[in-house]
Amino acid sequence: MNIQEYFGRISYNKPHKDADLQTLTAIFQHHIQSIPFENLSMHCGEAIKLDLQSTYNKIVRKKRGGWCLEINHLLFWALQELGYDVCILGAHSYEPAEKGYTAEINHILLKVEIKGDSYIVDAGFGGAYQMWQPLMLISGKDQPQVPGIFRFMEDNGTWYYEKVKRKHYIPEPGGTDFPDTPELGNIRKIYRFTLEPRCIDDFQELNAYLQVSPDNILQKKSICTLQTTNGLLALVGWTLTEMKYNYMEDMDLVKITTLTDEEVEKTLKNKFNIVLENKLVP
Repeated sequence: MNIQEYFGRISYNKPHKDADLQTLTAIFQHHIQSIPFENLSMHCGEAIKLDLQSTYNKIVRKKRGGWCLEINHLLFWALQELGYDVCILGAHSYEPAEKGYTAEINHILLKVEIKGDSYIVDAGFGGAYQMWQPLMLISGKDQPQVPGIFRFMEDNGTWYYEKVKRKHYIPEPGGTDFPDTPELGNIRKIYRFTLEPRCIDDFQELNAYLQVSPDNILQKKSICTLQTTNGLLALVGWTLTEMKYNYMEDMDLVKITTLTDEEVEKTLKNKFNIVLENKLVP
C-alpha cells in the first residue's frame, strides 16, 4: 500500500506537508469525487472482505468504490499515513420508514483532531446526505455546505447528525415541471453516534451480516453514487438520478432516467469509471 498510489486514484497532486484542515478538506473532496459509494459486489456475487489490503486492492488498484466500512477505512489509513490524529467511530443510522435509529451500530465515521478542534469526516454516506467538507464537532451550529446545511446536536454524550432538506425541481419529459417540496425547515436525521473510539475489527460482524441479511436496503438495491463538482450521480437499480445542487435559490435540479440492462454497464463505465469483473444483477 502506497500513499502516492492512493493520491493517483483520487487525482490529488497538491502539497501535503502539513496535517492541517486545508489539506484534509482538499483530500476529502478528491476522495468523494473519485471513489463511488457502491455495494455492487453484493450484486455481482463477490464477497466483501473487511481488511485493509483487500479494501486497498479493490478501491485503489481495481478502481472500484465501496460501502462506508471500506471507503472510510481506506480514508482512515490515508489520514494516518499523513500524520493526522484520527480515530474510528460507530453510528446508528436513522431509518425514516421506522421513524427511529437502528438498534445496532451500522455505520462507520472518522473523527480528526486538528489544533485542539474535533472534526467529523465521513466519506461513506453517499447520495444527497454526503458532506462535502469536514464538519466541526460542535452542537447546535448550522454548517452550510454546497449540498445543504448540516448540523450536530449533542445530548448526554450522544451526538445527532442531521441535514436541512432542500426543495427538488424535477423537469418532466413532456413539459410539465413539478417541484417536490418537502416542508420547509424540514430536518432529515442522518445518524447518531458517541465518541467512543472503535477499531475496524469491531465491524467484522456487521460486514458479514449486511452481506447475508435479506431485509437491509443494501441487499434489496444495487447502489452506486458519486459526488460531482456541482451535485451528485446516483444509480439505484436501473434508475439514474443526476442532481445539481442549488440550481435555483434553495432548490436542487433533479433529472431521472430509467436505463436498460445494457445501459447500466455503459453508465457505470462512463459516469462512475467502474468496470466490473463479474456480471451485475441490478
